[in-house]
Amino acid sequence: SENAPKMISMKIPVDKIRDVIGTGGKVIREIVEKTGAKINVEDDGTVKIAAVEKESLEAAQKWIVGLTAEPEIGAIYEGKVVKVMEFGAFVNFFGAKDGLVHVSQLAAERVESPSAVVKEGDIVKVKLLGFDDRGKVRLSMKAVNQETGEAIEGVVDDGPQGDRPPRGDRPRRDGDRGGRGGGRGGDRGPRRERSDGPKEGAE
Repeated sequence: SENAPKMISMKIPVDKIRDVIGTGGKVIREIVEKTGAKINVEDDGTVKIAAVEKESLEAAQKWIVGLTAEPEIGAIYEGKVVKVMEFGAFVNFFGAKDGLVHVSQLAAERVESPSAVVKEGDIVKVKLLGFDDRGKVRLSMKAVNQETGEAIEGVVDDGPQGDRPPRGDRPRRDGDRGGRGGGRGGDRGPRRERSDGPKEGAE
């Protein structure tokens, strides 16, 4: 029957279950309300989605994949600029994931102000460069042709911006060059013998 519920089952990482459920069930309720699908998440990461309409089923599945999948380094994604700061732009590019396009990665030419290149709401194409020390996503716009979505070869990844480590002091070579000569002072004068004999007195 056309109206019979359709069901699919998928597996997500256990540590991603909370991302699908949300605080107090907020996220999963939103998925159910927006897609019309029924969703059951089990403790082992098995997710069962049921819906009468195929579109509802696929929409719910896509939503959950977006919440639980991990973006790939080197892959190109289409994203939306959600915030522009002095140091770059934050782009929502992978489900609920945001990443930073540093000012040095916005365009091939030097950019003085990110707001001169992008504004909130812009749809842009970004390449995932990697993650910084704190696990934050690092993106690049200048590594992607914004017209075609093709990767631009030869774009250098500057890496996370940070201070250079200070140069170490060179070891000092303070040799001990003290005097080697010992004192040669001596009494070279002739020795005089003293005569302490009794003096003879005259009578």
